[in-house]
Amino acid sequence: MASKQEIAEFMAAAFPHSPFDIVDCSDKSATIRSVVGQNDLRPGGTVSGPTMMALADTALYVAIHATIGITPAAVTTNLNINFLRRPAGDKPLVAVCKLLRVGKSQVVGEVSLYSEGNSESVAHVVGSYMLPASTRVD
Repeated sequence: MASKQEIAEFMAAAFPHSPFDIVDCSDKSATIRSVVGQNDLRPGGTVSGPTMMALADTALYVAIHATIGITPAAVTTNLNINFLRRPAGDKPLVAVCKLLRVGKSQVVGEVSLYSEGNSESVAHVVGSYMLPASTRVD
């Protein structure tokens, strides 16, 4: 397992322009937050799909680090998103991730995305990551 601080330092070095903060992370879970900027909006003032997918993918990656340690070579193998309702364009997005299965070679998790301050999710994401052979767990 890696600590919140270790993960934050790794992510800042690996993705220096990624605009998110780790709110919390522990074994098989992570919550991250991202301020929504003008570049994240699509016409009509709602948050773009690619912005939401990137945040969900990042939440999965953070949860993996929190569970098995810093694993730079873990890669996304699938990401499926269901857009449920329009996110607020003037509020940060929050991604809450739970890992459903951590196997020897693959991790599967789900992420719920929220507009900060709203209890109804704006999107539901299921994703999987492939683990590199050198870090595979039992």
